[in-house]
Amino acid sequence: MATNAAQAAREPETEKRTKILLVDDTPENLVSLEAALGGLGEELVLAHSGKEALRHLLDDDFAAILLDVRMPEMDGFETAELIRSRPRSRQTPILFLTGYRNEEHLFRGYDLGAVDFLFKPIVPEVLRSKVAVFVDLSRGNAKLQEQADALRRQADVLRKAEQRFRSLLEAAPDAMVMCREDGEIVMVNSQTEILFNCPRERLISRNIRAVVPGWGYRVRPGWQDDFGVPRPPVVQRGIELHAYPEGREPFQAEFSFSPLQTEDGVVVTCSIRDITERKKTEERIRELNTNLEERVVERTEALLRSNEELQQFAYVASHDLQEPLRTVSIYAQLLAKRYQDRLDGNADQFIRFIVEGSQRMEKLIHDLLDFSRVDARGADFFTRMNCEDSLADAIDNLRSLIEETAAVLTHGPLPSVTGDPVQLTRLFQNLLVNSIKYRGQEPPRIRIAAQKRAAEWLFSVSDNGIGIDPQYSEKIFGIFRCLQPRDRSSGTGMGLAICRKIVSRHEGRIWVESTLGQGATFYFTLPSRD
Repeated sequence: MATNAAQAAREPETEKRTKILLVDDTPENLVSLEAALGGLGEELVLAHSGKEALRHLLDDDFAAILLDVRMPEMDGFETAELIRSRPRSRQTPILFLTGYRNEEHLFRGYDLGAVDFLFKPIVPEVLRSKVAVFVDLSRGNAKLQEQADALRRQADVLRKAEQRFRSLLEAAPDAMVMCREDGEIVMVNSQTEILFNCPRERLISRNIRAVVPGWGYRVRPGWQDDFGVPRPPVVQRGIELHAYPEGREPFQAEFSFSPLQTEDGVVVTCSIRDITERKKTEERIRELNTNLEERVVERTEALLRSNEELQQFAYVASHDLQEPLRTVSIYAQLLAKRYQDRLDGNADQFIRFIVEGSQRMEKLIHDLLDFSRVDARGADFFTRMNCEDSLADAIDNLRSLIEETAAVLTHGPLPSVTGDPVQLTRLFQNLLVNSIKYRGQEPPRIRIAAQKRAAEWLFSVSDNGIGIDPQYSEKIFGIFRCLQPRDRSSGTGMGLAICRKIVSRHEGRIWVESTLGQGATFYFTLPSRD
């Protein structure tokens, strides 16, 4: 057995990888999170829903859980509440992932025990820094727990067999000192000699206060209660005191006291561990947390400045493009009018291509300007408004298109919200144009409705059009995304992108549910703020 112990001491310990749980219903998001955290070298466990995450928690413990807020069936808050209800996972750090800022969601998340919120798009460096802190904390806690368990097992063995006490004391990994109640040292092990840089012959019979001035263990008076039943010994753990070895610098140590009733009176066994490195590690973690918060603030400010510069660039670039494009368009139209059927070959066709291309480019620039102006309207434009008024304005703007296509529009009661009336009118208008444009053989039938859900209103715009393949349900909200070929569509692919930006500015979200050939329903939410 001694040979095996010596061999184990020579073999290097391999640090066990910690597990990190990633929960998101979107596979692309899981791939992004996995790529961002791959450099940590830890084991990443993926879950596509809250239920799947709970199944993983039944089998494993995790250093941290990255939890998407918006998921079908069971959202991130419901999942977090169930995680916190289990004692085993009650202390596991939860970092919520969300695509938009919502103070109510923040309050709810922190009430459920969230340690942080990460807003999409997530910066990989920030994500890795935050998760690395919790990985280090988890690994440190695991080591401390293992050490505490080892000490507890050791103390139990010592109490059960007093005759084996001396041999076990000598084999202990920490410094062990046995003292009388007044502090007189009666026994030490070899680790104590090393820790205090003093042979045991000089330590025995001295008072432990000579090397640990703050030592002050007191056995509670009387070892029997009022009925004569002996009281159990009082074990104290985790007491931190300063120790003063001979010829070396003082250090901070952690003490565990275990009293034992003997024929000669009460003997207190002290387990002593140098925690200097642990304290340095804790201090480094505190500094890392402080620096991390500062870096997050700096990165956030930099991103805000970058977004503002990009918006200004898009506005200026689009605005400056209009004048030369207008010149090209005017002279192309003059060529078409003056020299139609008078030039050789394919000249008429080429001129028509120039006119159509310049007109399309003008539409693209106009929509790009609209897209860049969405965030330019500040909070001063927000007011208490009725959504029925915005819908009525949108319908008036599309009156000729509605009459031309014989579209039938119906709607239920719509609420009053706090928002930008101009942009909400544009939101309804874009969604109605989308439903009319992508119609089937029958005249368009469009239904607009709203219902209250918790602290938000859920709006829906349903139609009987050609529908959308579910694989494109997210891509259609990108800029310049149009599912139909350009020769079959006069759109620029900016309408739904503008819709998403308007909804996002109002702290809501937008998505579509559809089956190809069976119409589509666009949903968007707005905070109620009653």
